[in-house]
Amino acid sequence: MAETKLDIHLYTAQTPNGIKVSMLLEALGLPYKMTAIDIAKNTQKEPWFLEINPNGRIPALTDTFTDGSAIRLFESGSIMQYLVDRYDTEHKLSYPRGSREYWEVNNWLFWQMGGLGPMQGQANHFGRYAPEKIQYGIDRYRNETRRLYRVMETQLSKSTSGYLVGDRLTIADIACWGWVASGPWAGVKLDDFPHLSAWIDKVLAHPGCEKGRHVPKPHTALENRHRSEEEMDKAAESTRAWVQQSMKEDAKKE
Repeated sequence: MAETKLDIHLYTAQTPNGIKVSMLLEALGLPYKMTAIDIAKNTQKEPWFLEINPNGRIPALTDTFTDGSAIRLFESGSIMQYLVDRYDTEHKLSYPRGSREYWEVNNWLFWQMGGLGPMQGQANHFGRYAPEKIQYGIDRYRNETRRLYRVMETQLSKSTSGYLVGDRLTIADIACWGWVASGPWAGVKLDDFPHLSAWIDKVLAHPGCEKGRHVPKPHTALENRHRSEEEMDKAAESTRAWVQQSMKEDAKKE
């Protein structure tokens, strides 16, 4: 069946998961519409959004599928796989399905989704947003985040291209970028990871990635490299309040 005209609509917010998709869309040069989701107001829990993502999280994406009907995508990894499988036909940011490199990209994508994102997210929660400082939780998740950074550092130290897989930027790199860029917010400095630090800048040098990270609003995580723990903790105060309120509202729905 012939391809129909694409009609990509991204629903996102300025988070490490949210910017994955906008960076990829810009790197692929794909036109798209964008709706900014205000997660502080729980817009992602409204009925219209739950029709797109029943889990009530960003990012989400809709498109016109090959059969002419709408398709919904949720979970950032799934969205990224869809976009390259369908639209990166020249494999500028991917490898042919079934190749060794294709499966290696999958390895790192699932590694990020199952490890780096959840562990660093918990480091953020216990270090910045929990109502009380629980040192065990802070140490547990910061140490695990550092361990995962060392895994990436080792992989990049062996790379001749400076990317995670093969000779090009792929969704493996883009999926991880927003999290590593936010490392200082999680309490993990990049001083001990020279290859990872170089990779941060290398990814941004790729056409589209710099623009994509600023969707739907300016990305400021890299500025935390020069801020003290006290400054970042102060900046977290307003977010801490709505995180706690959101948790209370979710608990009432159980």
